[in-house]
Amino acid sequence: MRIGVNTRLLLAGKMDGIGWFTAETLKRITTTHPEHEFFFFFDRKPDPRFLFASNVHPVTLCPQARHPILWYLFFETSIHWALKHYHIDLFLSPECYMSLRTNVPTLTVFHDINYEHTQGNLKPSHQRYMDRYSHRFAHKSTRIATVSAYSKQDLITTYHLSPNKIDIVYDGAHQGYQPLSTTTQQKVRQKYTNGCPYFIFIGTILKRKNLATLLTAFDKFKETDNQQMKLLVVGHRVWWQDELEEAYDKMQHKDDVIWLGRAEETVLTQLLGSATSLVFPSLFEGFGIPIIESFHAEVPVITSNCTSMPEVAGDAALLIEPTNADQLCEKLQLIATDEMLRKQLIEKGKKQREKFSWDITSQLLWESMEKTIQEGRKR
Repeated sequence: MRIGVNTRLLLAGKMDGIGWFTAETLKRITTTHPEHEFFFFFDRKPDPRFLFASNVHPVTLCPQARHPILWYLFFETSIHWALKHYHIDLFLSPECYMSLRTNVPTLTVFHDINYEHTQGNLKPSHQRYMDRYSHRFAHKSTRIATVSAYSKQDLITTYHLSPNKIDIVYDGAHQGYQPLSTTTQQKVRQKYTNGCPYFIFIGTILKRKNLATLLTAFDKFKETDNQQMKLLVVGHRVWWQDELEEAYDKMQHKDDVIWLGRAEETVLTQLLGSATSLVFPSLFEGFGIPIIESFHAEVPVITSNCTSMPEVAGDAALLIEPTNADQLCEKLQLIATDEMLRKQLIEKGKKQREKFSWDITSQLLWESMEKTIQEGRKR
């Protein structure tokens, strides 16, 4: 079988959650199935690290798709051409974009559809593109994979899709997330916070990540903090306006917030593994990979009680109403001072993490690909 894959988000040093999903699943699927040929469709020269096996054939297509107009040209012209030219039997897109022109059986991965429920998370041009095409991608796809039961139900309700069309393929965690020794933790803290303990936020800085509430809660927490706690914010800044800018400007303890930007995975594993707690108060997640990464790093978690996060966290995290800064402040105080609670959460996290791994994800995604081929043959 000749399998075409949209790999435009495999960008060394610049990958977000979807990029890691793509890399981790394809690494396993291509090596586990040497009997098939995989054609990776990039929009720029590929990094050799992403050519996981001898049965992977890289194809560079134009244009570099980083704008709605270029997205359209990439998928409706270049991808459409490539699927024909390389005689592709199955097209896998690990993000929600696909070609509306193709008749090749297509499996599209919708990680979430947050843009259908909230405004201001995307640039206006990007929002217009998703408003116009996302539901069409969902209906055109032969099958859909998504990363949580919450996201599956959201797709069913919002786009009026059959439950039988959608497969759940939970995310996993990078193998580099492991508990660190006390000595290593001390070295990391010395490097980044002058030896002080810290909370950590990880994620692309978007409106829905709810960083404004976290800043407000942390500022209030600092009023009674006697441990010199810091807040590390790790992630690429996409959004900085409105309530986020206002919350930061109002802070009395803004010097205790450390902005690190995007971090390489090897650095991120050390930053997370040395934290007192992950604080992940997002308003909307299709899954929430940092939660599972924290469980593997054996770091306690505070996260939101909405969308997919309770499903992923189970009973192994402190859940909060994400817009309630006072409640989040209380949880920060609790987790900073109660060592027994931290230990209990870590033990629960060890059990919860067993439900999620990239090996499981890859197997489920492959099964969804096989279903896609079977259904495509029936058409």
